[in-house]
Parts: sequence; structure tokens; C-alpha cells
Amino acid sequence: MGYSRLIVEKGEDHVATVTLNRPEKMNAFDSPLAEELLAAFMELDGCAETRVIVVKGAGRNFCAGIDVSEITGKNALEYKQWVNRMESPLFFISRMKKPVIAQVHGVAAANGLGLAASADLVIAAEDARMGLTAINLGLNCVGPVLPVARCVGRKRALELLLSGSLVKAPEAMAMGLVNRVVPADELEKEAREWAAVFATKSPLALQLAKSAFYTAEDMEYEKQFAYMDEVFARLCTTGDAHEGVKAFFEKREPLWRGR
Repeated sequence: MGYSRLIVEKGEDHVATVTLNRPEKMNAFDSPLAEELLAAFMELDGCAETRVIVVKGAGRNFCAGIDVSEITGKNALEYKQWVNRMESPLFFISRMKKPVIAQVHGVAAANGLGLAASADLVIAAEDARMGLTAINLGLNCVGPVLPVARCVGRKRALELLLSGSLVKAPEAMAMGLVNRVVPADELEKEAREWAAVFATKSPLALQLAKSAFYTAEDMEYEKQFAYMDEVFARLCTTGDAHEGVKAFFEKREPLWRGR
């Protein structure tokens, strides 16, 4: 499909990029952007040639949150539908088969931080800043705080939620919000190379690993092991598993078939 708020590119290295493309608005979510982002995630998750997805922002920032120019003139039901639209792409990432990497530069605020925290992995420029800033406008980030809390825990999440402050990338990494911090001028290169590493893995094993992780996350501890053992047993019956072991013993690169 065509996109007016995004740039979607599919690479020959099996890495696709989704660029939020409202730089004049700091890539803030409006209704069309939210709808397009969900549609792009659905499209790429179903694309056989795509194995890993990188989401990033055009211009000087990753994403400044929700475009508050849309906030007026709604009743309570309409506000609920509106905010659900904004947060649907965040939740959907956990239901996608393919890993999503957030490439963060500039500011990732409010729903923008929610998007980064919802991604499976995050790489950030060392001068990037992140926060749940809506409290500063008399609002709050009670939706985005959910994926943030899963990354950093209750105390840190509440501090971000209630203070509205921005933290720099190194502190965000210490909290658990970020996996890697790199120099700003190397962010694009490092993110692409990192994504390409995951794209070399068996797509079947990669997708099962992600889906199993999210499915087991809220289970009781003993049930987690039982479920993961079942997933691993199913994986062992696949052609990719046998090809990977065979290639290991033959000291060659495996030829993945995704089945």
C-alpha cells in the first residue's frame, strides 16, 4: 500500500525499515500515522523476504509522542477510540512474528518512548533523550508506561511517568530501556549492521523465539518451562533445525528455508 506518513523500504539483506516521516512535527503520532504504522507492521510481518524490521524517525528526532492538535472536540468514547488507535501499533509489536528494532535519535517522548520500549530491541544515539513527558501538559502517559515498566520495573517507570523528565541514552541503557548506545554519526550504520546479524539467523527459529518469549512472559514459572520445552521440541522437528546442525558439523553456512 502507499504511505503518506511513513517511508517503508525492504532491503536485499532481509531487513526492512519503517521511517516515521513527519519531521516538521517531530514525527508525532496523528491518526493517519498511527493507522499507517499498524498497517506497515502487518504488511512486513507477512512479507516472506523480510526477517527483521527497523523503525526510525526522519529529521532530527525519533518521535515526540502524540500530536496534541488532535486532542480537542471529542467525547469520552471518542477519546478512548482515539488513544486506542495511537497505541495499537505499540501493542501489535508483541504479536508480530518478526523482531522489531527501534533506532532512536534526538527525542523519544511520550508515545514515542512507548514505541521504542515496545520494540524488541533498541539502539540509540548517545545524545538521544527519552521520557514520558505528557504530565507536563496536564496529561499522562499511562499507555506508554506499560511497555516502559516491562523494561525498567515499577519504581523507575513511576519516576518517568510522574516527573515527565527526559533522560539521556546512557542512563536509559542503565535503566534497561536501551540495548546499545552508539555515537550519533554511527547510528544508521550500526543499527543496520546489527539488524543484519539477526536476519542471518533461521527465520523460523527467530520467529518462534520471539513469539514464545512473549507468550510465556506472564505465565507461572513452572508453566513457562513446560511451554518453552514444547516450543523447543516443535522446533527440533523442522528442516531449519536439522540444516543448522548439519551445517555446523560440515563447517559451512546454513541454507535456511523457513520450514
